[in-house]
Parts: sequence; C-alpha cells; structure tokens
Amino acid sequence: MASGMQEKQYTPSLLSFFIYNPKFGPREGEEEKKILFYHPSEVEKNEKIRNVGLCEAIVQFTRTFCPRKPAKSLHTQKNRQFFLEPEENFWMVMVVRNPMIEKPNKDGKPPTVEYQEEDVFGRSQLCCPCPYLQIFNSTFNRAVETGGVELLIQKLEKFFYRYLQTIHLQSCDLLDVFGGISFLPLDKMTYLKIQSFVNKVEENLSLVKYTAFLYNDQLIWSGLEQDDMRILYKYLTTSLFPRHSEPELAGRDSPLRPEVMGNLLHYGRFLTGPATLKDPDAKFRFPKIFVNTEDRSEELHLIVYKVTSVELTREFCEQMDALVGPQLTLLASDICEQYNINRRISGPEKEPQFKFIYFNHMNLAEKSTIHMRKTAGASLSSVHPDLMKILGDINCDFARVDEDEEIIVKAMTDYWVVGKKSDQRELYVILNQKNANLIEVNDEVKRLSVHVLMTASV
Repeated sequence: MASGMQEKQYTPSLLSFFIYNPKFGPREGEEEKKILFYHPSEVEKNEKIRNVGLCEAIVQFTRTFCPRKPAKSLHTQKNRQFFLEPEENFWMVMVVRNPMIEKPNKDGKPPTVEYQEEDVFGRSQLCCPCPYLQIFNSTFNRAVETGGVELLIQKLEKFFYRYLQTIHLQSCDLLDVFGGISFLPLDKMTYLKIQSFVNKVEENLSLVKYTAFLYNDQLIWSGLEQDDMRILYKYLTTSLFPRHSEPELAGRDSPLRPEVMGNLLHYGRFLTGPATLKDPDAKFRFPKIFVNTEDRSEELHLIVYKVTSVELTREFCEQMDALVGPQLTLLASDICEQYNINRRISGPEKEPQFKFIYFNHMNLAEKSTIHMRKTAGASLSSVHPDLMKILGDINCDFARVDEDEEIIVKAMTDYWVVGKKSDQRELYVILNQKNANLIEVNDEVKRLSVHVLMTASV
C-alpha cells in the first residue's frame, strides 16, 4: 500500500521529430509532399500534415516580429517544441514532453500531474544531428540535386532511424550544449614525436589529406577544420570507439608489453575498412564523409586505424599498415606511460571539495570532473540533478549577454554553484563548502580558475 502512494517521476521524452520543406507542397492537397521525415512513422497521415502545418504557421507568425531570426522554440505547460532551419526552407522540429511528477490522491481520486517546466536541453539534441548528418551525407540540397527528393528521403530515413535511438533526453546536460572536444596535454617531447609521425604518414601516403590523432577519447592532433573535427570527434568517441573498446598498451617498462622486433610485430588494425589484411576476400570499402573546405563540400574516405579520395586498394592498406602499425604501437606505449605517471603524481583518487566543467569556445576544448562517462547513450554525472539544473540555468543566462559575467548561487543543499564567463571561456564550479561565505567562495573560485587553466588545453 505504501509503495502505491508514492510519487512517480517521469523524465522528459521525445514525442515527435520531423523534417519538412514548405516549398515541396505549396498547393492545397499537396501538403504531404512537404514532409521528408516523420517520427514516429505510424502516426496517421492527417495528423502528420496537421502538426507540420501548425509548426509552419508558428514559424511564419514569428517572422513578422523578427524576419532575420526565425523561431527557435515554443514552450507550453506539457511540451516544448524546438525549431531549426539547417538550410534555407528545410526545417527540423523536435517535440519533447516536459518532465512531470504524478502525485497520488486519497479517496480514489485520479492522481495530480505536475509538469516541470524546465530546460530539458532539447535544442542541443536538435542541433546535433544536422552537421552529423551532413558530414556523412552532404547537404540536403546536394542530395536533391543528385537524386531528387526521393534520394533525400531515403538518406534521412536511414540516418535518423539509427540516430533517434541514441537520444536520451534525461541525461542531457551542459556537455551536450557545448559539444566540445577533450584534449590530452602531453610533454613537449612526446608531442613532437606525434607531430613527426603525422608528418611522415602524410608524406609517405599521398592519398592521406587530413590526419587526426587520439588517445582513447582525447584528441592530441588534428589537421581538420575545427567544425569538421568537432563532428567527427563525437562520432568517433560515442559511436565507433565504444564498439571496439579494449585495454590500451602498457608502458615501455611493463612486463605486459611484448618486444617489438623491427617492423614485424605491432598492434595496429583498421576500425573502418578490412577486418584483417590476411583475408584474401577482405572488403576494402571505407565510409565516405564530406568536409567543408571554403565554399564547397569535399568528398573523402574515412580511414580509422587504431591504436587510428580515390579507390582504396589492398596495396594501399598493406602499405599503411606496415608504415603506421609499428610506430603507432611505440607511441601508444609512450603516451600510456606518461598518462600513468601523471595519475600517480596527482595522488590517490578521493572525493574533491569541488567539481567543475570548463569550455573554451575558441578551440572547443572541454574538461569535466563532473562526468564519469560520456557515450552516445548516456552522459553519467556524479552530482545531483538539481545542481545540474542550476548549471543549465546559468548557461542560459550567459547565452543572453555578450559581456563577461559571473554568477554565484547558494543551493538548497548548501552547495555553492559558480559560473564564470570570460574571454569566450566558461567555467562552472560546484563547491561543497556549506559554511563558507560569499567572499571565501569567490576567492576559492579564483584559485580554482588558475588550476583549471593549467590542467586544460586553453
């Protein structure tokens, strides 16, 4: 009986997601032609047309107030609608049900439902798929020019069938808003070894145009444009790498590390392309990506070679494997050894009195001690959701102003939450010092700011 009287909490959920172009069905009776993709697909046709028409009316209505800035979102008690125009006349709409609490009533009355009208970071999830889609499928207009509207519809259905399964609105937070890159700081000598290795690869393999070098899910070197690397980084760290996860190599002095004799033994392998070069029937097909170079999209092949265009053949893969594999094995050992040394120097792991999120808008560098794990399915944080909500509110305040700003909040749980925005950098700190006063908190955050800038790639 007691359990039946408890409150029930419901997290935000995706109600619908659709893409339309009003130019494709301008006349009465052709409204269905506007719809390029609709989820859930089992929704009745007239309801799809009605929902798309309502969004079209909202967008047109808001244009009367600000023609250059179209609608971004519509908030109601139960739902939130997010709008995005990635290309002219192509609209993406996401409808999210707000979090709610169901409170039981006595005397057999129906339960009372209270909707939590708070930011569910839905717009960050709406903005994510567009560049992610375009880097693997080029632009909407290019698809229409290549194969007509039918080709575009096929591409959208194939892509979003998989992508929508990765959306978990209940775990979205500031990292999803920033979409940043985690960098691995290294000593000068190791970094120069990696730079020399990258130069050698690009010099000896003429087909290689851009190179990115990562250790686990942290970026060390990239020759791609910043926006392209940002999208590719998310794909690699949340989709491709988790499917091929395994322990990294031990340090040079570790007994677990076998001897490397010449170029005969190495741990390198392809994560895209052939599973093994020893199979005579191996398929040498690599996924295509489109990167933005100045005023057009450049079509390339994505080769991910772990430790990680033109017809790619067995001969090229064998040449790359022989050149990259042994050296990458040694570099991975060097990086792992330094990584372990840094962990030992930092001392035993214990619960710190502060946790932080740092993001640099100039180079997309992010660093977080709040998050324990970030994947496509979840972003697990080690702090209470109420504190994450405060961080989100502070971020929304920062987005409204261009000037530098600082906000300090005392939470109901006696935690202090501080946000600092300065010179395109944002720092969010959660302090567990309930007896501290405002001056002490401000001094502590200043000291922590120096620490963060020294440990993050600034």
